[in-house]
Order: sequence, then structure tokens, then C-alpha cells
Amino acid sequence: MKELIQQLLEQTVTALKQQQVLPEGFEPRIQVDRTKDKAHGDLATNLALMAAKPAGKNPRELAQLIVDNLPESTLVEKTAIAGPGFINFYLNNDWLASQVEAMASSATANVKKVEKAQTIVVDYSAPNVAKEMHVGHLRSTIIGDAVVRTLEFLGHKVVRANHIGDWGTQFGMLIANLEEVEARGTDAGDIELADLEVFYRESKARYDSDEVFAERARNYVVKLQSGDEYCNTMWRKLVDITLSHNQAVYDRLNVSLTKNDVMGESMYNPMLNEVVADLKQQGLAVEDNGATVVFLDEYKNKDGDPMGVIIQKKDGGFLYTTTDIACAKYRYQNLNADRVLYFIDSRQHQHLMQAWNIVRKAGYVPEEVPLEHHAFGMMLGKDGRPFKTRSGGTVKLVDLLEEAEQRAQTIVAEKSRDLDAEQQVVAAKAIAMGAVKYADLSKNRTTDYIFDWENMLAFNGNTAPYLQYAYTRIQSIIRRSEIDVANLQQAINLEQDAEIALAQKLIQFSDAVHNVANKGMPHMMCNYLYELAGAFMTFYEACPILKDEVAADTKSSRLRLASLTAKVLDQGLSLLGIETLERM
Repeated sequence: MKELIQQLLEQTVTALKQQQVLPEGFEPRIQVDRTKDKAHGDLATNLALMAAKPAGKNPRELAQLIVDNLPESTLVEKTAIAGPGFINFYLNNDWLASQVEAMASSATANVKKVEKAQTIVVDYSAPNVAKEMHVGHLRSTIIGDAVVRTLEFLGHKVVRANHIGDWGTQFGMLIANLEEVEARGTDAGDIELADLEVFYRESKARYDSDEVFAERARNYVVKLQSGDEYCNTMWRKLVDITLSHNQAVYDRLNVSLTKNDVMGESMYNPMLNEVVADLKQQGLAVEDNGATVVFLDEYKNKDGDPMGVIIQKKDGGFLYTTTDIACAKYRYQNLNADRVLYFIDSRQHQHLMQAWNIVRKAGYVPEEVPLEHHAFGMMLGKDGRPFKTRSGGTVKLVDLLEEAEQRAQTIVAEKSRDLDAEQQVVAAKAIAMGAVKYADLSKNRTTDYIFDWENMLAFNGNTAPYLQYAYTRIQSIIRRSEIDVANLQQAINLEQDAEIALAQKLIQFSDAVHNVANKGMPHMMCNYLYELAGAFMTFYEACPILKDEVAADTKSSRLRLASLTAKVLDQGLSLLGIETLERM
């Protein structure tokens, strides 16, 4: 709705320029907001106040000229000028009903596909090989996945890029230790990832204390980077153990990543020598104390001199920056990306900006292809510190998910006694995973947030269980009506204030979807769904559906409104990767 009113106002500004009421070069940022008091209409703009000075007119006088020049539209029933020059818009209920009808008959709830689909690469999750996923991986994984689902829903071609940490000097010691483990008769395929964590620490301890072992480990690093078949086979075993564990976590969380989406650091290793040579040839990289460095005027060191970014060490080794330069280059030149989104911890911002600065200077990715860092804050405990175990260790993601399911099972056993044992297990899993994800997704990703079991599993407030219950409640109403809503021919009539308010909230779904896609902010969808559920609860209280005194036509209209609300809740939660339940 807001966008449609903005379009009408943009046309009006053009007309007023042609009439020389507004100066030709005047390009206002047209803002349309919802009114707080319905007595003052549905939407309002302060355009007249913004444009009064350039026009040399009194704001109320200009407001009247804007109203007089608004294009005809079935969207607007009437306008009114208020206060110093605000323009209030009252929407036409017939138009509103037609939009709701279109949503009801559309498989996508009338969310239009984009006119020009883009190839969008989304970098998210990115755990490390030989280490279990921990809570620090949760935000990137589920925020990125919600945005990916939304972009695909709009018709874009999305390339999921799980940039795992599968390369580096640590693999020398891991291969050396794995060699000894297999020599003692243990097959690598029998090693669980939890054991691999211990294995990693053992490898590091051996490396630090045993010089013979350390020398063998360093040799294996060189061999691995040179393509040695034996070392590559051992490295592959370590990677495969990790990927199997990760996939089990993704599947449990209902995250759409698969093994086919893995694009680890190792993928770009063959490009690194070429990148360094090219940067030297272009004069962007120079030798400095034996290392190869790119000096960036945009960043200064403590002495005020251009900051040097090392892309190759004295010993010939490469750095994360080198890999990220090659990675961006590959995504544009090989994957044909029109847009690249990185869901990476906010602490990596300067590192990414420096890498992309070099990428732009080298001409690897043109300016018109956005490289976007969608940073996020940290998950905190109730003490306001990074979320840890009671002993102060890092919380493993599998342990967090296991506790969530156990807590949900207790709640379901208490609240859903009419479900059989199998149904309770299904419900508990959906509630648990939904609660963990929604507690994160509902917060603005740029901020830290407090992880709180009681709040996230509550059936009231802005939580996944509340939204899942709202959906289930609507499905229960439809079942009790014993009417096939899909075959109802009765038009949707909007007569009561609560019906109108629900309809207005329903047609904002498209705006919510596009906001998530454009801004990479899933909390905008969460806020919308919470407001929609609240609008439905108000509607249900004010507008009876199943009572005997309700006329048949009114019952049909309200059932269709209820069914459409369930449809939008289901679709919106699906875009967040959260399951709904027919019964709970």
C-alpha cells in the first residue's frame, strides 16, 4: 500500500514540475507512513511540508495542490489535509477487498516474482573442518538461510556458498595424527566428530611438544598444498567426517544447505598464485620485507601511513585476505553473480572491506555488482556476556538443539495431551527448532541479543510457538466449520473495523517479503507475522465465525479471511525455515 501511494505522489511531483509549481531539479524523498489514529485515515505523507520551501508556498496551500493533482486511483477513497500540511489517505475498502481476493486465489499470496531475476551468491554458515558446529555458527546459518529462501521465493537464482574452513597449516598436524590412528587399526570412517575435537587437541599438543611429529606435520602441509595424492586422501577423510556431522545439524534445523553447497577455502587455492602475480603486474602489490603487500590509502596505520595488507607471507604462504580476493573474483567471473551477500560476524567487517577494496582496484568485480556484508551481533547469556556453558566453554550446537527438544517435549506433554506419542514427538521438534530459530531471527541482526529459554518457548509474545499456535488455531476453526473453504465462492466483504484491519495487514505481506530480500533482515518478516497474528486474534474476538447467529454469507467471508491468514502465516514461517503444525 505504501509503495502504491508513493507512486501516486511521484507522478504528482512530476505534474507539479511541469506546471512549474516545483523546481525542475527538486527530487524529494517521498515518505508515506501509517497513521496511529484510524480517525485520521490509513496512511499519511509530509511531502507538502518538505516541498513548501522549494515551491515558495505555504505547506497547506501546497498540500491542496498535491491533492488536486493526484492521479485517479481506485486505491484511495478520499484524502484530507491535517495540521500544518500533512496529507491523510483513506483507503477504499472495495479496492482492499479486491487485493485480498487476489491473495486468496494466488499460490504465492499475490507476491509477484521479480521482473528481472538475478544470480545472487549468498555466503553463510561457514563452519570449520575437524571442529563441531557451536552456537557461534547459528546466526550466520539461519539468517542466511531465511534470506536465501526469500530470494528464491521471489524468483532469483540463488547460489548457496558454504565457505567452510577446510584449508591451512593445521591440516599437516591432523594428517600426521590421523596416520598414526589408522596405523593402530582405527578407520577414519569410525571417528565421530566429537572424538575429532579431542583428536584436534591431541594433534596440537603433539605438534607443540614433539619436534619429530611437528616436522612431519610441516612436510605434510607442503605436500598437501602441492597436490600430493596421499595427503589429499587423508585430508578428504577429515573433511567428510565434518560434512556428515554438519549435514545432520542442518537437517535437524530445517536449513536448506547440502553438501553440494560447500565451497570451502580449498576451492580457491589453485587461484592464489595467479591472483598475487596479477596484483603485482598491475602495480597494486609490492614486495615489503620479503612479503607481498597491498598498501591501501583508504586505511591508515597508527602513524597515519597507508595500511599494508599482506597477501603472501615471506615463506610463500597465503592469508585469508588472499582467499577472499580470489573468492570474490570467482563468484563474479565464474558464477556470474549479479549480487553477493556475506552473512559474516560484524568483527570481520574491516577484513572484508580491505579485501573488497583490493578486488575493486584490480577490476575483478565491477562497482555495479554489490558485495554486501550483512553483519550480525552476538548471542549473549542472561548475564550479558557471550553465551557459554556453565564451565565457561563454548556451547556445541547439537547440545543446544538437544536441550531445546527436551524442554519442548515437557511443554507439549503438558499442553497437548490430546496428541498421541508420535504426534507429540513431531510437535516438540517443530516447536523446539522453530523457537531456537525465531528467537534469533526476530531480533535485528545488527545487534547482540539475550538467549532466554523461557521467553523463546513461551506461547505468548513475539515467539515461534505463539505464531505456530495461531496457525494451528485457525486450522482448528476451519475443521470445526466442516466447510471446504477452498471451494467457497462467497466474496470477501470488509465491513467491521477488525475485518478491515486484518485485510490491511494481510496485503502488507508482499512488502515484508521484499524488505527481507532487499535488506537481508529477517526480523522484518518476524515483526510482520507477529502483527498479523495479533490482527487475527482481534478479528476473531470481534467478528464471530462459527456462532449460530452469523449469517451464511458473513460466515463464508470470515472463513476465507481466516484461511488466507493461515496461508500467509504458513508461507511467512516457511520463508524463515520454520514448520507449522495442523495440531499442537
